[in-house]
Amino acid sequence: MTQYHVYGVGHALVDMELEVDNPFLARMGLEKGTMTLVNEKKQEELLCALPKAPVRRSCGGSAANTVIGVAQFGGRAFHSCRVAGDEAGAFYAQDLHANGVDNTLDHTGPGATGRCLVFITPDAERTMCTHLGISEQITPTSLVPERLAASAFLYVEGYLISSPTALQTALAAIALARQHAVQVAVTFSDVSMVRYFRPGVEALLQGGVDLIFCNENEALEFSATSDVNQAARQLRSVTHSLVITRGSQGALIDDGDGPVSIPGRVVQPVDTNGAGDLFAGAYLYGITQGMAAAEAARLACHAASVLVTHFGARLAPGQAQDILRM
Repeated sequence: MTQYHVYGVGHALVDMELEVDNPFLARMGLEKGTMTLVNEKKQEELLCALPKAPVRRSCGGSAANTVIGVAQFGGRAFHSCRVAGDEAGAFYAQDLHANGVDNTLDHTGPGATGRCLVFITPDAERTMCTHLGISEQITPTSLVPERLAASAFLYVEGYLISSPTALQTALAAIALARQHAVQVAVTFSDVSMVRYFRPGVEALLQGGVDLIFCNENEALEFSATSDVNQAARQLRSVTHSLVITRGSQGALIDDGDGPVSIPGRVVQPVDTNGAGDLFAGAYLYGITQGMAAAEAARLACHAASVLVTHFGARLAPGQAQDILRM
């Protein structure tokens, strides 16, 4: 019997959301709309330069946001990551558990828990500066093989490829999944991962996977094309199923029967942080509950459109169930 619908592997980052303007990003030398890896000192400099305090704090990381989304809709999820024995690590473990995700986090060790500054500009775009902290030291020993073997899907966060040990862990998780006939889903996570860590992306996809999530920019970058349909054809050569998110334009999916466009919902966005993560969570929930790919994608588009209308990388309590009833 399947114990979990989704087993996630990713960086453990305490997300701190902050509202800024475009000139702030320019002054700080940050490329808008991307994720930049920085050291702890740089993060502190950015915090000191902020005109106001952080808006909110939550346990995050791409895969964590996705498995929390699965749990919010009613699915069962487990997450493997690494935190330190500091206040942030204790907060992370508590917040993950409070959001309905099982984990076996040890938050007693030395080091600093990872942290991600999420800058939200007035146009709702998110720009991230991440200090991975101890999360980049995740190793295969952080995996729980018996929980992974009892899952329908393994979900691997693309950000893991930025660290050699984290990439090794991702590859070990994929090997375990294949050994136990668990389906493998991979997300590219950010265009910077494709652009600067391409060998790592290719390593994750070696031998093919069951499902790829990426946004349009990531798909175009990976395929070295300006045509999304051509990108989809190239990506389908390494995956059984493909989902390319396209913001307000919805998504392009291919579940093996050819590409299908799923329309988006027009809303007034406030904060796009976490939209792709929640899309993946809603989609994985849908297909593990027996929905067809198109139906799951429509659910995911709806969920993402609701999320971007308020601040934060996850739905408010009860919103997921409201979406299911619509």
